[in-house]
Amino acid sequence: MTTTTPNASTPRIALVTGGSRGLGRSMALALAAQGTDIVLTYRSNQAEADAVVAAIAALGRRAVALPLDVSTTAGFAGFAAEVGRQLAGWGRERFDFLVNNAGVGVYAPFAETTEQQFDDMVAIHLKGTFFLTQKLLPLIADGGRIVNVSSGLARFSYPGYAAYAVMKGGVEVLTRYLAAELGPRRIAVNTLAPGAIETDFGGGAVRDNAELNARIAQSTPLGRVGLPEDIGDAVAALLSDGGRWINGQRIEVAGGIHG
Repeated sequence: MTTTTPNASTPRIALVTGGSRGLGRSMALALAAQGTDIVLTYRSNQAEADAVVAAIAALGRRAVALPLDVSTTAGFAGFAAEVGRQLAGWGRERFDFLVNNAGVGVYAPFAETTEQQFDDMVAIHLKGTFFLTQKLLPLIADGGRIVNVSSGLARFSYPGYAAYAVMKGGVEVLTRYLAAELGPRRIAVNTLAPGAIETDFGGGAVRDNAELNARIAQSTPLGRVGLPEDIGDAVAALLSDGGRWINGQRIEVAGGIHG
């Protein structure tokens, strides 16, 4: 765990799961750039998390990196307690924004998907998002917001991603229920669904396979594959003051692919 010091007395605070790399890193940095302090989680690579904390410090914001395995619900109570302790360092009891981003993919044709692969996707994307959000609810400020990260694959289909996409479809349904049930606390809940992005997700195929990258770009009206900054900036926009009246929505950030 590492921290930096604040330079503002009453900043908004966002908790971004999986914030040490890829899309989560971009989200954390974009939120910090618009004045939000960050609690980010990492699964095992503390060095990556430390680098993001340092980058946030360079932006003049405060950050803390905490370990979390979103596939293991048994650790959620202890994690929530640690978040509470960290918030005390801000002089706060609650944080403002939760971004459920952490996750991994699996590529396997439907006929070859194993039960273990399926169960792993349930634990990480569906069960983890459901019960981590539940555990953190007492720590989310009234009037706060939640963003659940889904995927364009919940709308359009590419063979080999059935197990992953099914979980993201479940996350999108969960978002609508949370938006309805958390309304009395004025907590807005939305889904953000990235398209294909140049990261190391899925072994970095979209980033590193020139043929695949070009094929996706040709199918995208804006003419290119997405970049991590596209998603980070979208999350920052959604969690800005201008996004306050958006609730219960699925927002796809994919350049218009398969529109």
